[in-house]
Amino acid sequence: MNIHTPHKTNLEDSKIDVKIKLAALWASVTLCYLYGDYFELYIPGKVKGFIDGHNLLDDPQKLFGASLLLAIPAVMVGLSVILKPKLNRLLNLIFGILFTLIMLLIAITSLDSWRAFYVFLALTESAITILISLYAWKWPKQKLS
Repeated sequence: MNIHTPHKTNLEDSKIDVKIKLAALWASVTLCYLYGDYFELYIPGKVKGFIDGHNLLDDPQKLFGASLLLAIPAVMVGLSVILKPKLNRLLNLIFGILFTLIMLLIAITSLDSWRAFYVFLALTESAITILISLYAWKWPKQKLS
């Protein structure tokens, strides 16, 4: 009688280029930003404030500034894939650190029960942008032959 003994198999862990890792992380952080802004609409009085004209982005310059700021992570998804390594690394370091600081500031200033979701997302976004900065910092060096 043959007794079949199960053998252990290791799942393959494919090497993923740092550019793809960075693009995926920027996509993730962008989605968190979108969810945070969407869920914020459920805070009591928020939509009424929009209707009454009372909101944080109450003039064209502020709205443009917010659009510019939030376009950066979305654009970094594509730029992380297409830019040459030196500029790519630099931009990922700069924007990774910048957005970490911004989101930590937002987390600190959003501490109330209705914004617990926002603090959670801000801390999640900070963790992602810290990862972006670390991957950029540890960008693999090319082997010279």
